[in-house]
Amino acid sequence: MCCKGLFKRLVPFFLAFAVGLFIASFFVSIAAPSFNFRGMRERRRHEMQQLMMENNQLRDENLRLQDELDTMRRNPMNLKHVRNMDSEPKPGMDFPPPPPPQIHR
Repeated sequence: MCCKGLFKRLVPFFLAFAVGLFIASFFVSIAAPSFNFRGMRERRRHEMQQLMMENNQLRDENLRLQDELDTMRRNPMNLKHVRNMDSEPKPGMDFPPPPPPQIHR
C-alpha cells in the first residue's frame, strides 16, 4: 500500500517534468553550459595587448602634435600663415546651401 501511493505521486511528477523539459527545449538550450575559463583569459590578455598598443600609438601621436604646436608657437610667422590659409576658401570649393530653418510648433 505504501509503495502504491509513492508510485502514484512520483510517476506523474516525472512525466510532467519530462514534458516540461521537452517543451522548454524548443525555446532554450537544455545542455549544460561550458565554462571555458582558459579562452576567456586568452581573450582578455589579447584585449589588454590591443589596448596597450592603441594607448602607445595615441601617446606617440599626442607627443608629435605637442611638438608641432611648440614649433609653431616658437615661429609666429608660420602660425599666421596657417591661420590665413585655413580661413580662406579654396578655389573650386562649393559650399552646400544652409539647411532650411526648423519650424517649432
